[in-house]
Amino acid sequence: MIKTKKLALNFKILRFFLIPTILVSTPFLNHVKDAKAGLEFQWDQDSGFRRLKWYQKENKARFRNKIYFFLRPSDRKNDLLKINLAIPKTFKATLNTEKISLCKVRIGGFQDRTKCLEDIPADIEINTDESSLRSINIYPYSPIPSNKDSYAIVLKVFNPKKSGLFQFHSYGQTKGTSVSSYLGSWTIVID
Repeated sequence: MIKTKKLALNFKILRFFLIPTILVSTPFLNHVKDAKAGLEFQWDQDSGFRRLKWYQKENKARFRNKIYFFLRPSDRKNDLLKINLAIPKTFKATLNTEKISLCKVRIGGFQDRTKCLEDIPADIEINTDESSLRSINIYPYSPIPSNKDSYAIVLKVFNPKKSGLFQFHSYGQTKGTSVSSYLGSWTIVID
């Protein structure tokens, strides 16, 4: 008899704490789908691809977006005279030279936001060849030094209609060479 009263009292106390907890946490469960996994998929991991850092303001299809393609000090071994950004065929967004820039950047984190500190003057051209592959050539007026500063190629575009993974490749021409060499790749996600 005493055990059943004690069990009933324990059940009432448990119900007193459990039901409000469920009611309070229910609205928060609706936003679970927006959680970022922090996982990046890179094609061909073992074939010499080098993963580079990037940041985008908006990842939804058809939304206005600002994408930062970072070139950190560890990504540049020598001064760069030219940067080539190869755009994937499936990234069907309108590119405009006025919406593409090169800048010295502060890469954001938990406390700071990603922000261009200084615009780097450069000539920018968009190339399209017969196979509809597009690339952007950037010719800075003075070479990008291999110092401790980070630089970024900034694209202001409307995201494509199709969602998916888009892999951009970068090539750089250094002082003393006539050919561009591979710098690395960025994998952008559009939901």
